Amino acid sequence: MADIKRVGVLGCGLMGSGIAQVAAAAGYETTVRDVTKELLDRGRAGIEKSLARLVEKNKIQAPARDAALQRLTFTTSVADLKGADIVIEAITEDLDLKNMLFKELDGLCGAGTIFASNTSSLTIAEMAAATKRADRFVGLHFFNPVPLMGLVEVVRTVTTSAETFKRAYAFAASLGKEPVAAKDNSGFIVNLLLVPYLLDAIRAVERGVGSVPDIDKAMQLGCGHPMGPLTLLDFVGLDTTYHIAEIMFKEYREQRYAPPPLLKRMVLAGMYGKKSGKGFYDYSAQPPIVNNLGL
Repeated sequence: MADIKRVGVLGCGLMGSGIAQVAAAAGYETTVRDVTKELLDRGRAGIEKSLARLVEKNKIQAPARDAALQRLTFTTSVADLKGADIVIEAITEDLDLKNMLFKELDGLCGAGTIFASNTSSLTIAEMAAATKRADRFVGLHFFNPVPLMGLVEVVRTVTTSAETFKRAYAFAASLGKEPVAAKDNSGFIVNLLLVPYLLDAIRAVERGVGSVPDIDKAMQLGCGHPMGPLTLLDFVGLDTTYHIAEIMFKEYREQRYAPPPLLKRMVLAGMYGKKSGKGFYDYSAQPPIVNNLGL
């Protein structure tokens, strides 16, 4: 998009670094902000590793990798994002923290700057209301891993202008993604449908409907899914799923979004899935084995 040349990204974690990578690879000068140099260094290392894998697989050439890295700037100062034409927030799902950062940026950025959030469960209106540019605020929900997943949900809230939505949609397409238009409701399209499915799989384990591997195998082979729901939960993170479900249940007050007791117990026990080594499967063994949940 001609009028978007500089991209700012708030957060250099898994999602933020991925968004920064695809923006830089698409030709945008990209500035990434996080709270410490350690977090920035970790994010930069992840981007370098991801780009190296793409070169190895002949998805991009080495000069394109080097050019993308040259377009990236890392900072701990929010003020360094003031020159961005679009700022994409990708920090933890903490509404107060998001709003604090957006308020600060609102006073720094020019009138034409679009604000976007990568939130997966909060409503965009809750953040837009904290700024004086609710008409220039959208959701841009990317999927993990960002460099490989083709979808971006472009979320228009009740106050988003038609021009802002058009620019954000075109920007997402310019990254080589497939944008879809979504209404500003908690969970948008994908999580609105996915979260109840994942929670139902946990309830099926609780009720003894089938074993963990059999439930996974049934959904893989019976529905053609690339992985079963319990394996997917381990990859997404049980703590992440629990947090998202809590937000969505608070929004809708529908039982299908309520976290099952087993999920809560596993999160309290530190069983977050693959990232902690244990979830529905135990990843200390190769190949992973079913974790003993005491059911």
